[in-house]
Order: sequence, then structure tokens, then C-alpha cells
Amino acid sequence: MGASLQIEFVNCNLLLKGINSTRLSKKLNITSAIKHSQKQEELSLTISHVADQKKVQKAGKVEHHLWKKRESAGSGQKALNLVRLISGLPNEKESVYRALDKWIAWETEFPLIAAAKALRILRQQRMWKRVIQVAKWMLSKGQGATMATYDTLLLAFDMDKRVDEAETLWNMILHTSTRSVSKRLFSRMISLYDHHHVPEKIVEAP
Repeated sequence: MGASLQIEFVNCNLLLKGINSTRLSKKLNITSAIKHSQKQEELSLTISHVADQKKVQKAGKVEHHLWKKRESAGSGQKALNLVRLISGLPNEKESVYRALDKWIAWETEFPLIAAAKALRILRQQRMWKRVIQVAKWMLSKGQGATMATYDTLLLAFDMDKRVDEAETLWNMILHTSTRSVSKRLFSRMISLYDHHHVPEKIVEAP
């Protein structure tokens, strides 16, 4: 009888241990499942955040690109407005400069692209005095100091028979240019001296 009770007691202990082991296993499984779920959610949130950032960056690039297109397209109309504005003015520096200052009065930045396009239009129309006035005005504002502007201005001086002013500009270019002067500008000055019959000013480089 005593041995039977002892066996039953042992069996009960084994059963309880089995139950406890099953409960522990279930708890471990539940805990593991919860942790796995949390990791999946964190990973999902991270991926979603990165995707949102990429969308924002892409949208920003597109918006900037469109802004540049609009700015470039608008500069053509601004250039035409500038040409119309100064075409009917008297040939006085003060009047032209005053009109040009009004043209940029409401601009947050100097409209360099529009001004450069206006110079090209004036050059095509062979309005040399206006080319000189606009180019000088741009340079006085610290804008457009490029080889292209200098070339246009030298051509205008040539066509308007202003050799002395061309020489002054040429010397300034030679003394202030931080890089080599283009062959185009040398050719422009050679042509100018040739047109005005001063070949002695042409110096052959060694």
C-alpha cells in the first residue's frame, strides 16, 4: 500500500512538472512571438520612414527642376521687356540707367540670365549704343563679368567707333583676369585695330 502511494506521488510530481514545462514552453513561445512581432513592426516603420524620405527628396528635386524651367522660360519675356523699355528712351546714360534700375526694382536677385538675353537681342538688332549702356550698367552692378559680356562690349565699341574705350576695357581684362584670356577676345581686338587702321597697336606674341 505504501509503495503504491509513493508511486502515485511520484507520478503526480511528474505530471505537475510536465504541466509546468508545458506552461513555460507556451510562455516562451508567446514571448518569442511578441518580440518577433515587435521587430517586424520596427522594421516596417523603418522601411516606411525611408520610403517617405525618398519621396520627399524626389518631390523636392522635381520642384526645384520645375522652378528652374519656369525661371529660364520667364527670363526670355523679361529680356524682351527690357529691350522694349530702353528702345524708346533718349540716348542719355542717366535716363537709361534709371530705367534699368526700375527694371530690377522688385527682383530679389539680379536677373542675370534675362539681362544676358537682352544683350544678345540688342546685338542682333545692331543697337550698339544700347548694348554698351546695358553692358556697362551690368558691370557697374558687379554682374556679368564674363568673357562673353566682354566680347559683346568690345564688338559694340568697335561698331560705335570707340577705340579708346575698347582699349581701356582690354587693358582692364588683361590686368584683372585670373585665368587665361580667350583667343576670341584677342581676335576681337585685332579686328578692332584693323577696322580703325591702327595696325601698330597689334603686337605679335613671341
